[in-house]
This record gives sequence, structure tokens and C-alpha cells, in this order.
Amino acid sequence: MEYYSNQISKLIEELSRLPGIGAKTAQRLAFYLISQPVESVNQLATAITEARTKVRYCKSCCTLTDEELCPICASQNRNHKLIMVVENSRDLAAYEKTGKYDGVYHVLHGAISPMLGIGPADIRLKELMQRLQGDVEELIIATNSSLEGETTAMYISKLVKPSGIKVSRIASGVPVGGDIEYIDEVTLLRALEGRVEL
Repeated sequence: MEYYSNQISKLIEELSRLPGIGAKTAQRLAFYLISQPVESVNQLATAITEARTKVRYCKSCCTLTDEELCPICASQNRNHKLIMVVENSRDLAAYEKTGKYDGVYHVLHGAISPMLGIGPADIRLKELMQRLQGDVEELIIATNSSLEGETTAMYISKLVKPSGIKVSRIASGVPVGGDIEYIDEVTLLRALEGRVEL
């Protein structure tokens, strides 16, 4: 039996498709949105639509941006000879919050996972290898401490080592099985400072 009108039910259904949003949270959000001024709801809808249509991959590091180059890659104050490889843009943001890393990044948008059918061709490794043709001194691998993250780190290390570029891995201040985006800045900083050469 339907409790709400078609429009309310449809809004709840669409909101519940978002990651981490269950039926009750979707219901609360739907009623919150309905109670807001039309201008506020239109601003939210416009922000979602514009983000979806204008956000793309950075030409250099593959993070998400609405410009050709993200602000980090475009900055002359960053050390472009030092590249940190992360799994996603949320991990990049987590490292930026430490305020202690002055290099640039490369975002893979995933990790190698044979169990899920994700191979090296399914993540942004080709773009990384192209970047490494330039003037790069060190590659820091900062993938998660999960089986997939470790597999990806070892694969990248084996690809890059013959080129003579120094390859290091973040230290184990990041707990095994932990996702970088959820770890506090102090732990991330310790992991970064305690990285070891692979």
C-alpha cells in the first residue's frame, strides 16, 4: 500500500539510490527538501546538474575538476617531480588536509582486483606511465592497505622500478583494511613521513 503521493514516493525512491542512504534517511531528506523554499531546492538541483555536466578528469593527474588542470597540477608552488599515487579523489583530499605534502598526485580511480574483474587496463595506469616519461624523481604509492591496494602497489612498483625512478610506499601508519579517506590527518602524516622504498 502506498503511503505517499506519486511525487513523494518517487523522490524517496531516487534519494534511496544514493550510496549510504537507506529508506528512512531518504524519507527524512525528501520531507526536508519539500519543506524548503523553491529557490533553495532549485539551487541544489542546479548544483547537481552542473557538477554532473561540467566536472571532468584533470588532463594531468586524472582527479575530478571543472578546469583542464586541477588547482594542484596548475600550481607553480607544487613539486611536480614528486608524484603520489592514490586510488580516488577522496584520498587526495585526505592527504591535502595534512597540509604537509607539496608534490602532485595521480588518481587511479580504482585498484586492481582480479576477484571483481578489475585489471590494470581498468584504472588510470596508462596515464601514469605517460606522466613518468617526464622529469619525475620519486613516485609515492599511497593506495589503501587492502589486498587490492597492496596488489596495485606491487604492480606499479614492478612497472616503474626499471625506469630508475625512486618508488616508495606509505608507511603502515594506515591500518590494514582501512580506507584512507576515513583516517585522521595525524595518522596520514605519520604514514607519509614513514614511507619506505619498495
